[in-house]
Amino acid sequence: MFFFKKPRAASGLSPADAVKGAAEGRVTVVDVREHGEVAASGKAQGAVHVPLMRLRDMADPRHPDFHDAFKTDASIALYCASGGRSHSAETLLRQMGYDNVHNIGGLGHWVRAGGALESA
Repeated sequence: MFFFKKPRAASGLSPADAVKGAAEGRVTVVDVREHGEVAASGKAQGAVHVPLMRLRDMADPRHPDFHDAFKTDASIALYCASGGRSHSAETLLRQMGYDNVHNIGGLGHWVRAGGALESA
């Protein structure tokens, strides 16, 4: 089953690295799931919620909806439910000029790596 596959390591940042880096303030964690999913399960502690469909606007400094989380010099760790949408988000951000972005898989990968959850 896809939900239990280990995320690919090619991104250079594992879920465990993301958990540790977020705790140290070196990694910005972005949840790209839909609002209903976040409301149902919560999100990674400290994560910024930016649905995939809004990512282009919210990551573009020229757009009025730009989110300050994307100004950071920290690495950006992306996750969704299973890793598919976060892969698309990584591709999109790289096309937009972001270099230090990583798909860490799904919310379950975050939890299995020791990451805490918070309510939406």
